[in-house]
Amino acid sequence: MDIILVSNRLATAKTITLTFRHLLLAVLGLVFVVVLLATLFSYVTVRHAAELRLPFLQSLLMSLREQETQKTQEFLRENLNAMAVRLGQMQAQLMRLDSLGERLGQLTGIKPQETKPVDKPGQGGPLVQPAQPLSPAELQRQLDILSRQLESRSDYLGLLENELMDERVKKNLLPTSLPVAAQWNASGFGWRIDPFTGQQAMHEGVDFIADPGTDIVAAAGGIVTVAEYHPQYGNMVEIDHGNDLTTRYAHASRLFVKPGAIVKRGQKIAALGSTGRSTGPHLHFEVRYKGIAQNPNRFLQNARQQVPRLLVGQK
Repeated sequence: MDIILVSNRLATAKTITLTFRHLLLAVLGLVFVVVLLATLFSYVTVRHAAELRLPFLQSLLMSLREQETQKTQEFLRENLNAMAVRLGQMQAQLMRLDSLGERLGQLTGIKPQETKPVDKPGQGGPLVQPAQPLSPAELQRQLDILSRQLESRSDYLGLLENELMDERVKKNLLPTSLPVAAQWNASGFGWRIDPFTGQQAMHEGVDFIADPGTDIVAAAGGIVTVAEYHPQYGNMVEIDHGNDLTTRYAHASRLFVKPGAIVKRGQKIAALGSTGRSTGPHLHFEVRYKGIAQNPNRFLQNARQQVPRLLVGQK
């Protein structure tokens, strides 16, 4: 590009030649000057706006600060809402754990106050380094860890509860309670001399000697399958405890249950008597597994300690 300069002061016209390089340098210089002026203006106005006390600049700064404050508050509000939701979930898990703890306490016999944590457990130790506040990300991470721990404890306690419940149910269905408050083995399980024939015969149960009318109770929970008169057993009750295990109560004077009734351990089912093939008032008690007679002493060993207490309570 050629630029021709013509002037009255010049004897001849002058020509200036501008190349692309000159134009590029001019543009870069203009941009540099604009940026420099903008930087100086920003520094003077923003850094010294309070000293200059220009209303326009102060209102602009206030608007910028309000926007930043609003963004910060929205961010904190979102984090607080997320933490509140997580805290609610953890509180629900804690309530579930408390409920599980109470049920486990009932199953194991532990008193509820023995399982309650203290309000402020003892903690301490030297301060190794200056304390640092937790960042929101670190706090969220700690909440996640605690939440996973609560879920793990909850699953473990639930599994433990199921195991204890199964064990308790099985225990309740085993005939380990005395069917009558009296000493037994007046005639034990096994071979004996039959009182009617005088010959050796198999005795498939144990006998309890007591006064007529004494309460006969279920040795374990179950369903009554038989409640009727039998020529040999007299007035008889048979209870199914599940898993092919049954108990039989014979020679009663009266029956208080009917077939199909659900009975609990220790529930009154009959009154002691001397019906059927009997020489006197007593209870003939049998335990059968898959229809085969078992020695009741195997189940009643733990009940031996109950006899003195039961006898004293009747006096």
